Amino acid sequence: MEKPDFNIEEVNKIIRGRRSMFVAQFKENDPVDDSIIEEILENANWAPTHKLTEPWRFTVFTGEGLKKLGDFQAELYKERATKSGNFMEATYQKLKENPLKASHVILIKMKRDLKANLPVMEEIAAVAMAVQNMYLTATAHGLACYWGTGGMTFWPEAKEWLELGEEDLMMGYFYVAKPATERWPEGRRKPVEEKTQWVR
Repeated sequence: MEKPDFNIEEVNKIIRGRRSMFVAQFKENDPVDDSIIEEILENANWAPTHKLTEPWRFTVFTGEGLKKLGDFQAELYKERATKSGNFMEATYQKLKENPLKASHVILIKMKRDLKANLPVMEEIAAVAMAVQNMYLTATAHGLACYWGTGGMTFWPEAKEWLELGEEDLMMGYFYVAKPATERWPEGRRKPVEEKTQWVR
């Protein structure tokens, strides 16, 4: 394979231009084509992975699937919160309705390969890098997206429904939609020099 010829200006532009855009910024009832979602996932699949464990797993909800996701997580929340006496109707409705505002919701999961004998941190990092590839691809298509860890991310009771084993993790939701506005959010970062130490 010949060495690829990359455009560093475009690489810098897309990395520095990536933004999270949330449900309130989504254009509803105008779905993203499945082929773009497939491209997003294909690029996720090319994240770095120690020992080629490829620990990322995805479940994509769209169409009627979004209602199934919303109904499941809302009812599981109701069951959990009723037992603890912390049920809030607003939270229930949010869990039920927010997925319906997206074009696609991709569940991000980490599947452990215990035979590889890798620190769990490395597997979590690999999945996070896969999500960054998803972010950058969605950004290149001008889509609104965000990675969130609410809802059932940390609920052990959801693992069976998510087809996760004891050592596996749910790592959140990746929401994708067309943006409701042409205005792109502005980003801000403190100077990298404040966070960097050089040793020469």
